[in-house]
Amino acid sequence: MTPMHFVVLLFCVISLNTAHAEIWGYVDDKGVGHFSSTKLDDRYELFSKGDSPQAVSDKAPQPEPLASAALPEPPSHAPPRPEPALLSPKLAAFFESSPVLKAVKPYLVDAALAHQVDALLLQAVIAAESGFNVTAVSPKGALGLMQLIPETAARYGVQGDRRQTQMQKLFDPQTNIHAGSRYLRDLLAMFGGKLELALAAYNAGEGAVQRAGNKIPNYPETQNYVRTVMQMYGALKPPHPVPPHAQAPPVVAPQPKPPAGPDPLRPTKGRANGLPLK
Repeated sequence: MTPMHFVVLLFCVISLNTAHAEIWGYVDDKGVGHFSSTKLDDRYELFSKGDSPQAVSDKAPQPEPLASAALPEPPSHAPPRPEPALLSPKLAAFFESSPVLKAVKPYLVDAALAHQVDALLLQAVIAAESGFNVTAVSPKGALGLMQLIPETAARYGVQGDRRQTQMQKLFDPQTNIHAGSRYLRDLLAMFGGKLELALAAYNAGEGAVQRAGNKIPNYPETQNYVRTVMQMYGALKPPHPVPPHAQAPPVVAPQPKPPAGPDPLRPTKGRANGLPLK
């Protein structure tokens, strides 16, 4: 991915409407998170709400930020990055208590740098895909943290051999994250850096997005998935620092006006720099 794709990735989240961004979910008895942009059943409770973000209390643990690759400054004509929601105490507690997230943080950072995808975006995808369940298997056969279909994984060199089956390899967090990151990067390139379309293709397949006219397909599952990842990503991203040139100028107290009359140091008729002319 080129540096321009990096810039596009930063600003394609502008379509995320944080004023109505909600993340619903629950954590099961195995510590696996289940997240959605809507309340799917009675097990789901509100984890984060964008229109009135909860201030994180002193008692709420905050997860350590993930390192991201250095990104170039956006061009002056680029749209502004939307303000993210504050990470709610419930989401913060989930990420802080997840032993899997702690274990795979180095892999997320390595994959972000190697494949030019934001580490926080990868974290949001994994939270929505598997809830950090290393051995997750979907009804459609997707495997591991980033829920890769075996055919897709094979495209990125993850295949079974005499020592390990493909499933065993995809249950390895490092292998799974690197293959999933490469796939997401290629989808971003395929759809011109439009993150929502790349996520839709990640969920439903690139063919489904193309058949929909390069739009998010009209599949409730895919639409919910895109909203969930976008809102999770918005909640995870730290606020964008205000550049120095955009900061408000300092307030200067008004200075008293000089008294009326000729300036004693300004040349006037019959005087030169305050001295009488000879």
